[in-house]
Amino acid sequence: MKKKSTYIALFAVLFLIHGCNMFDVHPYSGKIDGRQHINAENIAKIEHEYAQRDTIRYAFISDSQRWYDELDDFVKIVNKRNDIDFIIHGGDLSDFGLTKEFLWQRDILDKLKQPYVALLGNHDCLANGEEIFQQVFGSPNYSFIAGKTKFLCLNTNALESDYSTPVPDFSFIEHERQTDKGRFEQSVVVMHARPTSDQFNNNVASVFQYSIKQYPNLLYCNNGHDHTYQKDDIFKDGIVYYGTPNIGKRQFLIFTITKDHYTHELVSY
Repeated sequence: MKKKSTYIALFAVLFLIHGCNMFDVHPYSGKIDGRQHINAENIAKIEHEYAQRDTIRYAFISDSQRWYDELDDFVKIVNKRNDIDFIIHGGDLSDFGLTKEFLWQRDILDKLKQPYVALLGNHDCLANGEEIFQQVFGSPNYSFIAGKTKFLCLNTNALESDYSTPVPDFSFIEHERQTDKGRFEQSVVVMHARPTSDQFNNNVASVFQYSIKQYPNLLYCNNGHDHTYQKDDIFKDGIVYYGTPNIGKRQFLIFTITKDHYTHELVSY
């Protein structure tokens, strides 16, 4: 009788687990459903569609963690426009590095009619978030060329690094400066955390600035992280860092780049 009771109890437990989905996939499991390697796919589109463009225009957003409705409204606003070529997300798609956070954000951004790329933010590095980011979006360091402008997109979240990889990666910066030299005439550097921020390795801030200034005709830098609009010549050398507000403020930046010239505007919606 005791053995029979044990089997009945075990069957009941198994029934409850299966029937009620009592145990979900662990939030940090890294199990990815749906689209992956988005940056590489969209970079191919950007480089193909805008290779011959004299003028390019893109929207720059950042820090959309937890602001899903505001991000969804941003997508709707941009989709109504016909003057934006692509979108750059400056990082912090997640708040806690949860798998579902990345997937929820991805599914909203995938509604964009224009191609988009995303950078790694410091919140995206929490737990195993960086691994999930790489599966869904791609490498923390990458570049692409739109028209005659090279966009250097960098991981600058040094505070979250265990120093197993360099942050920022100066070898990557130098390599990309030499790569495809004949295809670009000017440059833009994009990062989540800018020099002087709490996340940046400020011991190498001046070296970082020197390294990126070796790029042909560096126009300016983009950053997120600080959740507010910024326009600062941090090093007093003519290179302006433009920070975009978090998407929760329903604001973003639009940059228009022509040959050796650019303009920007802060858009509210």
